[in-house]
Amino acid sequence: MILIGVRILRKFVHFPAPPFVSYFLDSNLRRKMQPPLFVIKRSGIKEGMKVLEIGCGSGAFTPYIARAVGKKGIVYSLDIQQKMLDRLYNKLQKEENKDIDNVKLILGNAYELPFEDQSIDVVTFITVLQEIPDKDRALIEARRVLKKDGKLTVTELLVDPDYPLRKTTIKQVAKAGFEVASNEGNLINYTICFNKTEK
Repeated sequence: MILIGVRILRKFVHFPAPPFVSYFLDSNLRRKMQPPLFVIKRSGIKEGMKVLEIGCGSGAFTPYIARAVGKKGIVYSLDIQQKMLDRLYNKLQKEENKDIDNVKLILGNAYELPFEDQSIDVVTFITVLQEIPDKDRALIEARRVLKKDGKLTVTELLVDPDYPLRKTTIKQVAKAGFEVASNEGNLINYTICFNKTEK
């Protein structure tokens, strides 16, 4: 009942996930529902890649992505909230993450990405695209920074108050100049991978 109420509210009021929800977003329960290694595999993230994680929050997926791209790759973790980036920074300082030195934290928004054209291999939105008020603008900007053969991936989780059906995600992303490359998962947890189309 509460989830329904929150979903109705979110249709009219857009705001980023508050920092206190990071306790769920970065929990073992969430990782069971949305296994990071599945998301990485579905997203085509591989060693040596430059990956832009838009709306990284407190970093539920960041260490996994960082290890997947390895020492020759880099992860740009961007969030609009400094408090979320502070939590991610603290997480990366923990003993279990001392092997990670390829993550760059960026305070910013999805409308003005601080990257050159065609410089990123993968742009990923993990349960964040629907939180962005102007999705078209964000997706067009993501398209700009993606390499010609780069991938844009959108991952969603049913318990998220902003959860969209697959057809909604596909329609939104296609409008910005993308086509579906792969569509994996189920109703509870899916990842759609997109290629840039020729314009």
